[in-house]
Amino acid sequence: MGFVDDAALIHDDLVALRRRIHQHPELGLHLPLTQAAVLEALDGLPLEITTGKGLSSVVAVLRGDLPVPAGQVRTVLLRGDMDGLPIVEDSGEPFASTTGTMHACGHDLHVAGLVGAARLLSARKAELAGNVVFMFQPAEEGPGGALPMIEEGLLDAAGTPVDAAFGIHVSGLEDKGLFHTKPGTSMAGANVLRVTIHGKGGHGSSPWKSVDPIPVAAEIVGAFQSYVTRRHSVFDPIVITVGQLHAGTAFNIIPSTAEIAASVRTLSRESFEQVSVELPALVHNIAAAHGCTADADFQQLYPVTVNDPEMWDHAKDVLAGLYGADRVAERPDPIMGSEDFSYVLERVPGCFIHLGARPDDVAEEGAPSNHSAKVRFDDSVLGEQAAALAELAVSTLANPAR
Repeated sequence: MGFVDDAALIHDDLVALRRRIHQHPELGLHLPLTQAAVLEALDGLPLEITTGKGLSSVVAVLRGDLPVPAGQVRTVLLRGDMDGLPIVEDSGEPFASTTGTMHACGHDLHVAGLVGAARLLSARKAELAGNVVFMFQPAEEGPGGALPMIEEGLLDAAGTPVDAAFGIHVSGLEDKGLFHTKPGTSMAGANVLRVTIHGKGGHGSSPWKSVDPIPVAAEIVGAFQSYVTRRHSVFDPIVITVGQLHAGTAFNIIPSTAEIAASVRTLSRESFEQVSVELPALVHNIAAAHGCTADADFQQLYPVTVNDPEMWDHAKDVLAGLYGADRVAERPDPIMGSEDFSYVLERVPGCFIHLGARPDDVAEEGAPSNHSAKVRFDDSVLGEQAAALAELAVSTLANPAR
């Protein structure tokens, strides 16, 4: 029997775990209920387990029994994120959350799938040539848990450096069971620009006696889009979305300040470095032209997610071997969403893969996306996710070229 058959035997357990976690989503860095569920699910397996100091992470190390020459022990990392979102669930699922939070991005499936991989690999410990690190991560949705885990020693948890890393993320939009990603830049980097424009408040009837920050804010918002199309190559695009624009307390009062907050998505290190300098300068210059001053704070949230091309070629072969070539696709373009698994892939060659999990009774057209209050995920893919992660680990450890 292989991992696919083995996964079928534990599928019901993984579904039960996923639904338990789904009912109690937690946010951010501190996920005590989710962490406890993971520790309970891993109990009894031959793993070396540590929990985070500053966050509710779980790191589990499995050491294979096959002899490996000294100095040649390899380590593969597998990742599953655990946090939910501040969304009131409207999915209609019988196991829906009632806490005012929701696993609207499928992280409950990621947890259960990674537990499944740990169980599958633990059962084959005698056939394993090297180490596997299981990374159960909080705060992917913010403020970011991968980097704190790295800083707490994640990549050295096995005592040898991590040689390769893999993660699988479900999608409520894609055909159930379809694995897909692309080599190179796979997902955008996420950044935030926060602006405060300082003018001089006054009465709405006499604007010439004030310095009105509102038209300045409006001009800046428009200038962002001109900046995108005139300062950046269409072959290395950026996306700027103004999500917040606040000013004033009454219709006849000119406020002293106006505030803007914008999401800035980039697809390369070069475009990130360019926008991080030029966008604040654009804000300052427009404000100055109107007699205002401005504070402009540009912060990187997550870097660009970059898949190692050789690792993707390897993953394609592994997944096609498990499920057939028709279940594996290479996307032509990156996704403009972001991922903090990017911090791992900056340090370790690896691959981040998406797995379709749209239920059969949800039509492709108009299907709710991840982060929707109505999104649903078909947990029949849990066994496939677990088997895929397990096979990726075994095949990577068995091939010194990877």
